[in-house]
Amino acid sequence: MADVVYHEPALLAETIAAMKIVDNGSYVDATFGGGGHSRAIVECLSAKGHLYSFDQDEDAAANAFDDPRFTFVYSNFRYISNFMRYYGVDGVDAVLADLGVSFHHFDDKERGFSFRWDGALDMRMNRKARRTAAWILANYSESELSDLFYIYGELKNARRLAAAIVKARQSEPVDTVERLLAITKPMINPRQEKKELAQLFQALRIEVNNEIEVLQSFLEQSLKVLKPGGRLVVITYHSLEDRLVKNFMKSGNVKGNVEKDFYGRVLSPFKLLTSKPIVPSAEEVERNPRSRSAKLRVAEKL
Repeated sequence: MADVVYHEPALLAETIAAMKIVDNGSYVDATFGGGGHSRAIVECLSAKGHLYSFDQDEDAAANAFDDPRFTFVYSNFRYISNFMRYYGVDGVDAVLADLGVSFHHFDDKERGFSFRWDGALDMRMNRKARRTAAWILANYSESELSDLFYIYGELKNARRLAAAIVKARQSEPVDTVERLLAITKPMINPRQEKKELAQLFQALRIEVNNEIEVLQSFLEQSLKVLKPGGRLVVITYHSLEDRLVKNFMKSGNVKGNVEKDFYGRVLSPFKLLTSKPIVPSAEEVERNPRSRSAKLRVAEKL
């Protein structure tokens, strides 16, 4: 698969512009993936600049490249504060996170991220982790599965889906993509099949990788590592992520609770630079259809 594109980063030019890179600055790419953003950032740096890129996936680690201006950190991005302290970095000029799943993961039949291929229901970004999607489907109660599908997948038929899975697993494990599709497809509107299956798989992936809690922790850590004037640049792909990021940039907390001073002025550690998110152009969507749902938000630390 060496000739296959690992991932084409969405909004690349817009992201690099939003980071406002100076050639001797320090930067974090929290989601290295195929390295597209990281390589573009490093190209903007002089010998005095440096980029620290994070990824917990062993396949992504294989994409790391040798450059004195670059350090690959084989870890979850929720630990950026610890690692910046470890590397003796007092503060960085921008933190980037592209929260999309790489093409590679969707296209790798063995990873179980996509309903397009049969294979084991894995979905772990970190393959050393214990919980897989199959484990969740085998061990969660009906109410837990229902909540999972409703909250993380925004599926209106979450209860029916959960009940069907719990009934089916009594006779045979729900541990492959094919098995899950056989159980759930009869309850999905054929006109909305791709959308609802994507939502179902999204819900499982979020739970397997604890994505919402990890994102919350990352956002809080990013505030600690950014210098005053430093920028937080985040690309989201679904409403749950986007809401958290928007709230955090607006108020400094993921719940979006706005504090005000005596005069009614909003107290926030950020200046929001994108009142509305930046989205891909029609030309980019045509070239890269998977970028369609990307939303770029930018804030500057005060």
